[in-house]
Amino acid sequence: MALAGTGVFAEILDGEVYKYYADGEWHASSSGKSVAIINPTTRKTQYKVQACTQEEVNKVMEAAKVAQKAWARTPLWKRAELLHKAAAIMKEHKAPIAECLVKEIAKPAKDAVSEVVRSGDLVSYTAEEGVRILGEGKLLVSDSFPGNERNKYCLSSKIPLGVVLAIPPFNYPVNLAVSKIGPALIAGNALVLKPPTQGAVAALHMVHCFHLAGFPKGLISCVTGKGSEIGDFLTMHPGVNCISFTGGDTGIAISKKAGMVPLQMELGGKDACIVLEDADLDLVAANIVKGGFSYSGQRCTAVKVVLIMESIADAVVQKVNAKLAKLKVGPPEDDSDITPVVTESSANFIEGLVMDAKEKGATFCQEYRREGNLIWPLLLDHVRPDMRIAWEEPFGPVLPVIRINSVEEGIHHCNASNFGLQGCVFTRDINKAILISDAMETGTVQINSAPARGPDHFPFQGLKDSGIGSQGITNSINMMTKVKSTVINLPSPSYTMG
Repeated sequence: MALAGTGVFAEILDGEVYKYYADGEWHASSSGKSVAIINPTTRKTQYKVQACTQEEVNKVMEAAKVAQKAWARTPLWKRAELLHKAAAIMKEHKAPIAECLVKEIAKPAKDAVSEVVRSGDLVSYTAEEGVRILGEGKLLVSDSFPGNERNKYCLSSKIPLGVVLAIPPFNYPVNLAVSKIGPALIAGNALVLKPPTQGAVAALHMVHCFHLAGFPKGLISCVTGKGSEIGDFLTMHPGVNCISFTGGDTGIAISKKAGMVPLQMELGGKDACIVLEDADLDLVAANIVKGGFSYSGQRCTAVKVVLIMESIADAVVQKVNAKLAKLKVGPPEDDSDITPVVTESSANFIEGLVMDAKEKGATFCQEYRREGNLIWPLLLDHVRPDMRIAWEEPFGPVLPVIRINSVEEGIHHCNASNFGLQGCVFTRDINKAILISDAMETGTVQINSAPARGPDHFPFQGLKDSGIGSQGITNSINMMTKVKSTVINLPSPSYTMG
């Protein structure tokens, strides 16, 4: 198997520290310092990345600005061609990139490979979509507005914003990076990537695929380092013209500091699953397990709370427990279903929620079990609104069940949350499904399936604290452009064939 940092990726490694990417080349930071990346499974240092300095960030921003001007003059078909090339290279080298995901974020091996393949597909789709969307402008005529003759033609088109800062999260460090990089580049922007610490090495490997595709120098950069040193410095940098961020509470702080730049943010959720009496209970159980526990629940769109009608609660809980007993718990290399959560502090936070529920009398359907960062899947029944787990996002394999006596009660709990990313409703009655869907204050509602972001071209957005703006390939391209109008003033009214 091709190993990380070897073969075509050998040049991104300097001794035992991975380099950062700037001006079309791989560099060691002048700081002489590195940041350690801890393997969640072994809890030992797996990789090291450069701790970039503010001066290095300044240089990256300067280069990005220069490169963007030339890139904006590059024909659209040519930009698309390079994106297709990068996608192919990424898919060709999926093994070493996937290996990083396994070691950095304990993603099960098969899921790691599919993340890389999906990311390549996303980049190709983005190139296609960009050619269509950006190749089309608009002509407006003046005589549609009262009091005007047809003596003005307005031509509008989409132009790049400039330099886009992309900040993806640890859980999909490749896929949620390319979902920002692809739209930014096809639209004619330059791109600065600040990967999460856990997931940085996978991101550096992915960036190298863009390097190998032959993008112009300076157009794409990837800086690694300590948030305390370069985090705010990047997000408040005057050279940044747009920020696309996926992650947690940090996003709220960024939005307060960012100033006058367009923001695209997705900041987590507490996705509710509302189950009605007439639902297909086997389908419900399968989706609760998939939605609540895949990748150990470390997904923004994971099912985070089950709101279930009292009359069917026992039956569903029983079915879910039977499925949970069959899940394979262990290291990601073995394709386990439940793998260690990303950091010790995450595991401690999850444990805090579990202990709070215990004190307040929740029913434990399984024994709470933890070894290091590995937490065994746990379903908590009879959870009440006074328990923290009813509202807080655990980002782990722990799922609360709240029994309800009416649909209204379920909708009320869903809407009382400060999050509003996705939700789902299970029923065989299409009328109820639509009524409940319309009443749920979330960016997306899934009917008879667990929440999910994809396919990647679907619109993806959160209400309230779950985010700003909308993602999905088309929405991201539109968000990373601005409308430019040119008005032609004619000496006298002109009517087509009039």
